[in-house]
Formats: sequence, structure tokens, C-alpha cells
Amino acid sequence: MARLPADPEAFIRANTALETPAMVPEFRLWLASEYVPIWQATEAWMEEQNIDPPYWAFCWPGGQAIARYLLDHPEEVRGRRVIDFAAGSGVSSMAAVRAGAASVLANDIDRLSLIAARLNAAANGLAFEVSDEDWLAGPEAEPEADIVIAGDVCYERDMSARALAWLRGHAGAGRLVLLGDPGRNYFSAQGLEERARYQIPTSLQLENRGMRETVVWRVLPYPHGTVRIP
Repeated sequence: MARLPADPEAFIRANTALETPAMVPEFRLWLASEYVPIWQATEAWMEEQNIDPPYWAFCWPGGQAIARYLLDHPEEVRGRRVIDFAAGSGVSSMAAVRAGAASVLANDIDRLSLIAARLNAAANGLAFEVSDEDWLAGPEAEPEADIVIAGDVCYERDMSARALAWLRGHAGAGRLVLLGDPGRNYFSAQGLEERARYQIPTSLQLENRGMRETVVWRVLPYPHGTVRIP
């Protein structure tokens, strides 16, 4: 398991600033204003102490799209139990709380990400529970939920396949499953239903373009009612 900096909250504040994401101006998050400094700040730890890359320091378009959708459609989550897979900065979890979810649990295997997510929530007068369990390891690691949300999980081939299978399993179990994706390399829209589409301003350093079309999809169950959670 990756180690944490000696004072993780101080590290986050020293390398980020409170900023407003483009699609969710309702919130302020501790974000890196530039790509290079935050990455360099963790390079030594990544080599010496197994510190994870600081993906939590950026508000990725998939998460922003989910957050925007929930804020605009609070009836989707109001009074329901929500789990946020690969929560990153926690922006989607924050939106679920603001939309009136009965409970929200943000999950990420990067513990520093969860600390950042909690700091972000606190900066906006919100709170939610967190979990660093590997939910893809099996259903015994997961809590009960009515709704599953996830953003930007299709970066790598294996991760994309496992995550989509896991999400489909939850859909087959009768849960509403929402996935935000800006057209990552290993994303496939097969078996998905479009809910909303956004044009989200992005960093040229991170995305190699200034705008990404990002879609919120409802993940559908496996065909013929098959329920399978790997």
C-alpha cells in the first residue's frame, strides 16, 4: 500500500489552491493550477516511498460531468444511498451530498486522494464517508447502495474492462449506475444509455485539447438479466 506524506493535509494545501471547476462553479476544490509542479512534488516519493501519482489534484471531466448531472437532477439521488467508485477529488460525491443523498461513500485505493476529497468536502461545508477498499476484488468489499457513480475509469485496458464489468454487475442487481466519460481510449458505449452530454473546458497539459465532450451514461445490465459482479 502506498505511503502518505508525513502531513498529508499540509502537503495538499502546499501544492494546490482552492479553485472552481468549470462545470461545477457551486464548489471550490483544492486543485493544482499547473500540471508539472504537483507531479514533480511527488516524483521522489513515488520512487522512494511508493507514493501514488496525484490524480486527485485535478478535477477530471468525467467526474465533473457526473457532478453537474446530479446537481441538475437531484431527484436521481435524493434520499438514496450512493457509492462513488474511484472518487478522485470527490467532486461527484460532493454533488451527491448537495443533491440530498441519504448517504455517500467515496471510494479510492489512493488514501491521499481520500484525504483530498474530505478536504474538498470540508471547504464546501459538506461531508461524506470514505473507503480505500479495492471494490473490484469482490462483492464482500462493497457496502450496500442504491446508486453507483463513477467518472474517468477507462484509462487502461485492464482497468476499463474490470470496471465496466463491475458496474454492469451492479446494474444487473437493480441499482442505478452512472458513468462519466470523455471518450477515453478504452471506453466503449456498448450497453450504455446516454443521459447527458457536456462540453467541458480542460487543461492542454492534461488533455492535449482545450475542450472535451463528456457524456454521462447509464450502465445497463448484462443481456438476458445476467447478474455478475467480478
